[in-house]
Amino acid sequence: MKRDLYAEVSARIVAELETGAMPWNKPWSTTSGANTPCNAVTNRPYSGCNTVLLWMAQAAGYRTPRFLTFKQALELGGHVRKGERGTKIYFVKQLKIQEGADGERSTRLVSMMREYSVFNVSQCEGLPDSVKIGKPARVRNPDRRDDFADEFLRSTGADIREGGEACYVSSRDLISMPTFEAFKGADHFYGTVFHELTHWTGHKSRLNRDLKNRFGSRRYAAEELIAELGAAFLCAEFGFDGDLRHAGYIATWTDLLRADKRAFFTACSQASKAADYLRGLALQAPAVVAA
Repeated sequence: MKRDLYAEVSARIVAELETGAMPWNKPWSTTSGANTPCNAVTNRPYSGCNTVLLWMAQAAGYRTPRFLTFKQALELGGHVRKGERGTKIYFVKQLKIQEGADGERSTRLVSMMREYSVFNVSQCEGLPDSVKIGKPARVRNPDRRDDFADEFLRSTGADIREGGEACYVSSRDLISMPTFEAFKGADHFYGTVFHELTHWTGHKSRLNRDLKNRFGSRRYAAEELIAELGAAFLCAEFGFDGDLRHAGYIATWTDLLRADKRAFFTACSQASKAADYLRGLALQAPAVVAA
């Protein structure tokens, strides 16, 4: 019987949500600089749903989120320890399918999901030290505004106004936020503004994220999930502790994932695009340097 990979992954996330656990909410400040899963050989960060799945794998207590395939470990002169189990990650490949008779042939794209196993560097032996070392931790004060994060916010060009309630006002294309002092600390403030900033990226003048045709009546729940994931990706990168700001949406997200087995993949993909878009804006600003 052919496996349904979309359904399998969706079921895993639903199971986590039903326990009240958010696999994308972690105490990122304790591991600042070592929160974004990446390939240990290429240093390329994983994206989309693979980021969340590898975060879930981190629950095993791995010291650094650096992963590689069985073959890559061998090519580096090391090996995966006997008995270790890999973590499944997924990539979607677009295949071109030719249809119709000669003279009337047409081409359509078909998405095919591929499953791969990767292993944390802690599961391997004989690897060079260079592939096992992550970024140095970034030290910050959890009770004060963060200069680096504030510079990142400014680099986006978003109209962020403090002194109101937390929301993105699409009709005026602005982000409203309470003052910093109204939050319990930097983690809550920046987590909230990252959430609203992810909403901001969906404006028609930017990523033009229209979910109506994709999700219908569930588009609002889908957009909130995208914003939560986008905030999580940025919180992990900056080392701000994750905090679920919309706990009331857990039931709607569970319903969404049950109704649409590809919804989680779409939400993760859109959240990654949003985070990448914001990083791109930051890279265009000379005053902002990579964390």
